[in-house]
Amino acid sequence: MTFVFFPAVDLRGGKCVQLVGGVPGTEVVALDNPLAQAERWVAEGSDHLHIIDLDGAILGKRINAPILSQIVKKLDLFTQVGGGIRTEEDVASILDLGVDRAILGTAALKDPDMVTRLADRHGKERIMVALDVKRGNVTTEGWQRTLSKKAAELGRLFEEKGAGSILFTNIDVEGQQQGIDLQPTRDLVAAVRIPVVAAGGVTSIEDVLALRDAGTAGAVAGTAIYTGKLSVRKTLEALR
Repeated sequence: MTFVFFPAVDLRGGKCVQLVGGVPGTEVVALDNPLAQAERWVAEGSDHLHIIDLDGAILGKRINAPILSQIVKKLDLFTQVGGGIRTEEDVASILDLGVDRAILGTAALKDPDMVTRLADRHGKERIMVALDVKRGNVTTEGWQRTLSKKAAELGRLFEEKGAGSILFTNIDVEGQQQGIDLQPTRDLVAAVRIPVVAAGGVTSIEDVLALRDAGTAGAVAGTAIYTGKLSVRKTLEALR
């Protein structure tokens, strides 16, 4: 399994933003041209991109779909996309654009069997389930509602249902640029056999290498690459 580093492009109101802990109004970064940001990471050597429609996640409406389409059509790279993907038709339309992997959060938690149907229809490698954890419990609806469920338990469930991979986000350290909390990620990696991609708090090359050494399949970096704390180019060089 090759470890992958994913620069994040989070979309909100037509801009590329980074929030603290996913809370609207806490923008650390708000840049006008999301395509230009995506092109910037490609120029630094990235051939993978992590794109989240925050309006979709919070409002349940994919209002940034035109920007997503523009990025996917313009750039030839591996993309995983989430945020506001609520129906099987949403998944089909996103994958038909040329997106490589669709990330399901709220929809999968409400209807786990949907994951099975989508994996059968599109191939499990194209279906990723997001488990976003706050103080040990999984959240839903753009991190606004907390369930009394643990990531390991739900990770095993979605593995059984046919998910090809899991995106694990530790909200407690998300966007704070203070580094990662490795143990929750380790616990999930130990609980499942499918690949786990980790997000939340990735601030340094050491964080990325620690996640790789913990057995994850990849790491997502957001705020730190926009503020200059983490260099995409140097991270990719360190992984090589």
